[in-house]
Amino acid sequence: MELSARKKQILKRVIEDYIASAEPVGSKAIAQEMGGSVSSATVRNELAELSDLGYLEQPHTSAGRVPSPKGYRLYVNELMERREVSEAEAEEINETLQDKMSAAGSMISQAGQMVSSIVDYPAYAVAEGKSGVTVKRFELLGVDDTSFITVVMTDDSRVKSQLQRSPLAFDRARLTDLSALLNTHFTKQSREEMSAKLMGLSDQIAPELFLVLSATVGYAAEILEEAAKKDVFTTGASQILKMPEYRDLDKAHDLMTFFVDNKENLPVPEDDTPLKILIGPENVNEALRDTSVVVASYDIGGGMRGLVGVVGPTRMDYATVTARLSYFADSLTRMFGKSELPPKEEKE
Repeated sequence: MELSARKKQILKRVIEDYIASAEPVGSKAIAQEMGGSVSSATVRNELAELSDLGYLEQPHTSAGRVPSPKGYRLYVNELMERREVSEAEAEEINETLQDKMSAAGSMISQAGQMVSSIVDYPAYAVAEGKSGVTVKRFELLGVDDTSFITVVMTDDSRVKSQLQRSPLAFDRARLTDLSALLNTHFTKQSREEMSAKLMGLSDQIAPELFLVLSATVGYAAEILEEAAKKDVFTTGASQILKMPEYRDLDKAHDLMTFFVDNKENLPVPEDDTPLKILIGPENVNEALRDTSVVVASYDIGGGMRGLVGVVGPTRMDYATVTARLSYFADSLTRMFGKSELPPKEEKE
């Protein structure tokens, strides 16, 4: 059912008043805000109809109304006034990024902390794994008759090395032949393909050399598995305690525990949508059913993307959070791509 313009106007005012106050909103306050153009009785009837339609809820019999997840969804999709970050906000974000760039080499692990500081909500950052990574080159370097160094270069330019030991002595001169074998048959292969090829060679190579080969392939498989993993960094969990919705310490503790101990279950959208908003029950995990999550993606380069997310009450200031988070993600994309921040707007 399409809502009338007046119902939408009233719903918008209820939501924005509730976002600002965290208190149920009554018909008298809405009528006053509308400058007397609509009577309190008319507003009361409209509020009742909006409740019947599922856009508002009434916590107590005599209380005013609060938005439902359905109401917030309509607000975010249609009623919310989109805003851009102000010049002051842009400068604050740019300065935060610049400070962190000079102080820390790992931008991804710091991204959540920076977001939390500019939106005042708990935040998280995700570096997505790259499942298609393969080995580009192997090198085996002999140390002694039972030790060798494995060097693995992946096709995304990672270089890893490890000292390994074999239970059987081997001829170090044969490591050159093993390196050639590895570079011929085990590059550009998935972990599963490498494992299958290794098993096919088990009866074709001397036992002591097969142990070296097996250890090398096993190490390479670990590197590829690590490359495919996503890293999740959380910060600002204590911000939860500032929210009126979490005055109940047990409720606050449950959300904080999830945020810290179950961070791998925080929402990570599969599509490439630049910004995604999940409201209340839209969050699959039960621990997030009373929260809203806003997630923005940015381009790291090399076919990889990072994500930054904000977790807050469904009463979140969506307009401000989405504006700041989008600008921050765009800034990160520019930094990773061109090592520069967005230019400051000139004052007229």
